[in-house]
Amino acid sequence: MATTLRRTPLYERHLAAGAKLVDFAGWEMPVQYEGVRQEHMAVRERCGVFDVSHMGEIETSGPQALELLQRLLSNDISQIPFAAGAGGAQYSLLCQPDGGVLDDLFTYRLDSQRYLTVTNAANHASDLDWFRTHAERLGEVEVSDRIDDFAMLAVQGPLAREIVQAIADAPLPPRLSAHEGFLAGAKVLICATGYTGEDGVELLLAPADAPALWDELLRRGAVPAGLAARDTLRLEACYPLYGNELSRERGPIEAGLGWCCKEELGFIGAEAVRSARAAGPAEKLVAFTIDGPGIARQGNPIDGGGVVTSGTLSPCLGIGVGMAYLPADRAAPGSAMQIDVRGRPRAAIVHTKPLVPHRR
Repeated sequence: MATTLRRTPLYERHLAAGAKLVDFAGWEMPVQYEGVRQEHMAVRERCGVFDVSHMGEIETSGPQALELLQRLLSNDISQIPFAAGAGGAQYSLLCQPDGGVLDDLFTYRLDSQRYLTVTNAANHASDLDWFRTHAERLGEVEVSDRIDDFAMLAVQGPLAREIVQAIADAPLPPRLSAHEGFLAGAKVLICATGYTGEDGVELLLAPADAPALWDELLRRGAVPAGLAARDTLRLEACYPLYGNELSRERGPIEAGLGWCCKEELGFIGAEAVRSARAAGPAEKLVAFTIDGPGIARQGNPIDGGGVVTSGTLSPCLGIGVGMAYLPADRAAPGSAMQIDVRGRPRAAIVHTKPLVPHRR
């Protein structure tokens, strides 16, 4: 029996723009419009807009909201500020007791006792169950599924903030913060975050208001961009993708995400992360460039140990790039490696992160 795919409020806009639609985590999503390279470069040079309404949202509220989030999330949630109607934004990991990663998340503080956590689409249901299971042990916290209450647009690129500011009722929030405001008359949670390495904002709003805001952004010069360009952009920026670089079998330290783990606060998995940090990881997540022709792909083995987690042709660099887990003693920038790409050896070099400098 065929599974019915979910559609975002912008489905008709994607059809009208000639998007190629694919199944992504149970959603019918635009993978590309004009072409991956064109959309990628539009974001790097001007402004692109992504429909990321498949992402999930969990609201945590009440007197024990902070206590719950501090137990679940790896970062120090108490450090997310809130003052004068504006809140902070913070990246963190959701870990299992052995330190394996269940998801990577952004949490926005909406009020003194109210937080909104954005989940990856494929993990939303399991994340929600995890939140609710642990909330049951506390008496004064409410966990609400908000996935049906929001559409989400990511407006990214060097002109992104200028385009959005032109339709805003107040100055946009600074990086890693968020506030509610109005854009072209629609009430929006404006978040100064992103997944491309460029400046920009992510916008959460009522699904019914999304098509008109999408139209206005395009009218002002934003270019529709699909999930394929989002992937090439995040890979150039060396941002991890759950299911590729992150998984239940991998921990934060080997992924290079120890910076967002505060073991002293006792989050679930903290002891395992503490031990991994003290011992040092057996493998490390590295960026690489291909020395010559060829493109590595997820799952390609590396001679002497290691595996490619993501690979693509970099539109900015014009060469094959990617990320991989390598034995720690071979993970230093400049180290040479050989990748088995469908039976053909491809020479590659470990590169410093990011592959393309962040401009935000």
